Amino acid sequence: MCSARVPNVDRFPPTHTALLHHTMSEARSPQTIDLLVVDDEADYRETVVRRLARRGFRVAEAGDGEAALQAAQRRHFDVALLDMAMPGMSGVELAERLKALQPDVEVVLLTGQGTIESAVQAMKLGVFDYLTKPCPLTELEVVLDKAVARRQLAKENLQLKQILARSQSAPDMIGQSGAMQEVYRLIERAGPTDKAVLIQGESGTGKELVARALHRRSLRADKPLVVINCAALAENLLESELFGHEKGSFTGAVAAKPGLFEIADGGTLFIDEIGEMPGSLQPKLLRVLEDGSMRRIGSLTERRVDVRLLAATNRDLAAEVKAGRFREDLYYRINVMSLQLPPLRERAGDIGPLVQKFLGPQWRIEPAAQIAIERYSWPGNIRQLSNAIDRAKILADDNLVRLQDLPRDVTQLAAPAAAAHSPTIPFTQADTTLASLERAHIVEMLRRERGNKARTARTLGVNRRSLYRLLERYQITLNDTAAADSQSMSM
Repeated sequence: MCSARVPNVDRFPPTHTALLHHTMSEARSPQTIDLLVVDDEADYRETVVRRLARRGFRVAEAGDGEAALQAAQRRHFDVALLDMAMPGMSGVELAERLKALQPDVEVVLLTGQGTIESAVQAMKLGVFDYLTKPCPLTELEVVLDKAVARRQLAKENLQLKQILARSQSAPDMIGQSGAMQEVYRLIERAGPTDKAVLIQGESGTGKELVARALHRRSLRADKPLVVINCAALAENLLESELFGHEKGSFTGAVAAKPGLFEIADGGTLFIDEIGEMPGSLQPKLLRVLEDGSMRRIGSLTERRVDVRLLAATNRDLAAEVKAGRFREDLYYRINVMSLQLPPLRERAGDIGPLVQKFLGPQWRIEPAAQIAIERYSWPGNIRQLSNAIDRAKILADDNLVRLQDLPRDVTQLAAPAAAAHSPTIPFTQADTTLASLERAHIVEMLRRERGNKARTARTLGVNRRSLYRLLERYQITLNDTAAADSQSMSM
């Protein structure tokens, strides 16, 4: 019989027990597990390899320690099954050298009765467990499954640490305009698939928010979402961030570092501004997207990852392909589905809710300032709007944002922009004074709220007494709102 000293669930801290069970059931499938089998007995080794290959493991085999180390130079392994007693290099020595090459590999030793003491000593050096030969293959599979589970648990812990160090909480998407309703519909359809999505739109339209929404609705929602911006890094740093590097591979590489593809393994990688990616890195990205294989900088060892890619750009990638600056095969690989984000100037009705979100519950905005904001074209989109509100809050008194608190380009260009982008508020070249803009805005809000002054006051961010003063100042009556209604219907 086979005597298996298996590190069972009880050997893990109690708080990790449930996570371990989850990991064993939800961990990467055998098809994504790389396994190395090293044994000098060819018949036994071939039997084990055939059995594990039928289980779906990606199995490599070697007949001695030197061949095993050569395999480890070319390929990264999750688990290694090593015979203790082999001619030349022993299993314990091989385990030490293998762990030096690949510190995260889990090692299981196969030993005879006479070498159990050596196997126990090897466990103190980092070997996962040992089995005595001859061993039924069913029991061998149990130990390997648990080694895979611990490997996955350690990997998930590393991912969580890296993500916590890199990520920031993202706000929810805001907007109920027709343009945004189409975006939400596409997110709901594309999210649960595993296909690559290319998110296109002007700078500041919220492409990262869309990527996060896609990830939350995907089957990988409980796995990492990792974000990188190609425009923010030099070429050599971008390659290191994406693919990782080995110690000493370049000046400053004082320790080995996993790349974002490894950190995102099992989850989603969002590459922002992918149109800025240098041509020299595009073939390497294409390869990992095609077959999941990659190498760290300075390493010959092949690693495999399972990552869903989301990409974003404000460039016309089709034009970049024609100009020879972006690979055509990579373009089609990342553009399985395209999602176009509308600019803020095309999102009628969304600016008001966005302003309220950026202001916060303790802040108000006077009507003239709200008019200027709604009539400005916002070439920098939501990011520019957010920055403008932050600036206004710094300059404002009494938690009230006034027209003079807004950036000059917003107040100066608001009226001309309205001629092109405001179909609901009447506008003529003569009707450009702030007073007439404010009056028109109050009339429009009254019309939208069907004459309800309490709701209109809340929409304008003022109390009812202030609203009555404004109505009196501008001599606004219900006849004005009726006239506005008829005019908008005739437009």
